[in-house]
Amino acid sequence: MSLFDNIFGGKAAARADKMWNTFWKTFSAYSPVFTNWGGQLYESELVRAAIHARASHISKLKVEVSGSAQPKLQTRLRSGPNEFQTWGQFLYRTSTILDVQNTAFIVPVQDAFGGTTGIYTVLPSRCELLDYHGEPWLRYRFSDGSAAAIELASCGVMTRMQYSDDLFGESNRALNPTMELIHVQNQGIEQGVKNAASFRFMAKMTNFAKEKDIAKERKRFDRENLQADSSGGLLLFPNIYSDIKQIDSKPFVVDADQMNVIHTNVYNNFGVTDDILQNKAYGDAWSAFYEGAVEQFAIQFSDVVTAMLFTGTERAHGTCLMATANRLQYMSNAEKLNVSQGMMDRGIMNRDEIREMWNLKPLPNGEGQKYFIRGEYYESGSKIDSGTGQNEGA
Repeated sequence: MSLFDNIFGGKAAARADKMWNTFWKTFSAYSPVFTNWGGQLYESELVRAAIHARASHISKLKVEVSGSAQPKLQTRLRSGPNEFQTWGQFLYRTSTILDVQNTAFIVPVQDAFGGTTGIYTVLPSRCELLDYHGEPWLRYRFSDGSAAAIELASCGVMTRMQYSDDLFGESNRALNPTMELIHVQNQGIEQGVKNAASFRFMAKMTNFAKEKDIAKERKRFDRENLQADSSGGLLLFPNIYSDIKQIDSKPFVVDADQMNVIHTNVYNNFGVTDDILQNKAYGDAWSAFYEGAVEQFAIQFSDVVTAMLFTGTERAHGTCLMATANRLQYMSNAEKLNVSQGMMDRGIMNRDEIREMWNLKPLPNGEGQKYFIRGEYYESGSKIDSGTGQNEGA
């Protein structure tokens, strides 16, 4: 039994072999085919750091299922997306695939009877939108040669930078010029370090007429004087050399301003900053990052997975899956204190909600669910004696 069999089972693989290659017609003139770009983008240290920072924060989203439809599936999803991953691992990988490929495919994990028991994000080398008995189906082909086909309505497709295709996102080839600059810069730094640790000279030679003798003498001189294991610290030139000069090479290295432009191009593509990468962002800075890079993922993920798991009728009656985050946890301690006092004194937040901001567990026996209003901090549900003005429940 393999991971492929656990997720797709035998039926999905059998259908993939039987399906004909009739593409489902879309509005665009492009063929509805997705191909994996190969992941070259992820090999850059700067790009990987940007993708990792975004995925790390997205992995902290809290996934909740509400409503009354499909209670068995809801119970399974509360413990995790599937038997192989936690919600944090699932969200991290989904975010990473989406950033690298601009398209992420979420498929249902099915049991032997075709029932859905969870969800999993796959990374196919090729995906085709096919017409199968008048319905749109997705056929996934993987790098090991295996294939599986599932109806589009049962799958979730998340996209970024979607333009030319009606279903899939664009590739990240627009970053190719920036990636080339990063590669050239790294090469320049490497060569600069090597050149700084070596000496190079040029000189005229006498008494040598044959090319092989000149080459032999050059190798001898280099071996005895310029190698790392040569000792003595004194460089001696025989009288066969004249006009001796040291070659001072200065490799080109991108300056700070140009490097900032390269970083900005990468940051703009993935919606991160230096403070996010170095874990320095909090308060307004983190809120801006959340709204620009995390919240839009949470909204799209929630909508896509809800649509693939629940019918229109079930969704209309309030059944949904939501990915949310407590943004208040990312405030500074001073900001948390101000919010805690203002929200609790006015009966807007209860003690458990305040404790969550400070990463504290709820109070036992439901004590933290009570609300209080500023005054003498009376419990909001208590009555006040009209004659004494005292809290009758005190």
